[in-house]
Amino acid sequence: MTVRAAESSDEALAALAATGDEAAFETLVLRYQHRVFRLACRLASETDAPDIMQDAFVQVYRHISAFRGGARFSTWLYRIVTNAGLMHRRARARRPAESLDELLPRFDADGRLEDTPDALRAASRVDELLDRQVLAKKAQAAIEGLPDLYREAFVLRDLEELSTADVAQVLGVEPATVRQRVHRARLMVREYLGALAGDRP
Repeated sequence: MTVRAAESSDEALAALAATGDEAAFETLVLRYQHRVFRLACRLASETDAPDIMQDAFVQVYRHISAFRGGARFSTWLYRIVTNAGLMHRRARARRPAESLDELLPRFDADGRLEDTPDALRAASRVDELLDRQVLAKKAQAAIEGLPDLYREAFVLRDLEELSTADVAQVLGVEPATVRQRVHRARLMVREYLGALAGDRP
């Protein structure tokens, strides 16, 4: 790897890779492989992550010439990885045993949250009611149980810490849609953890 390649921006490397520069592409892979693997784990599972990562980088290699620089390379790459993760999950027909759809908070006709304050307070202190190690495993299970629509937004925004604008670009939706999906995902995860702590019958 040359000093030039190592110090180049992602976008400059992508432009070089589009001309057939293998060293530039390899630099991008080395620069992003850990983040791509982590995202793949969060979108699917650690078992499936290597396949998702491979599929994603193959897609990047094949379509690098389509990257025009209108967005950051990382945003473009995350879109490819997210799509690869979703396609992999669908191909495997992997669905959680317990869906979190029923735990989505309910709102009345005026848009007010129907859950009682006591239930919300109990859910918010779930980390005090469960052992932290168990909680971490249950939190992962809750994330895995989120419907794809919410899981992608939640993983990208809260776990990968992308900005709302970047998540919107990755998913091809409006920022307001991202905020809504992330908010609902947070509520579903919180309700799920609250139920584990015995706050629901």
